Amino acid sequence: MHTQNLRRGHYVASALDAGMIHVNGSGEAMVPCVPFGGMKQSGFGRLGGEAGLHEFLRVKNVWMSLAKPEGAR
Repeated sequence: MHTQNLRRGHYVASALDAGMIHVNGSGEAMVPCVPFGGMKQSGFGRLGGEAGLHEFLRVKNVWMSLAKPEGAR
């Protein structure tokens, strides 16, 4: 999701039923130590990071870029 309002980004991320949410970015947080996985029927649990050990918890990864968009004043 893309937004200039970080409060809205946190609110929407908390409301989404998803395993990984990127705010103002697309893939920068995809590293082996970060948990990855889907919700409901979109995956077989978590891979990577400590979350891989906690298979039955509902973990959510929210990544927010604080960098100004190119061309912004």
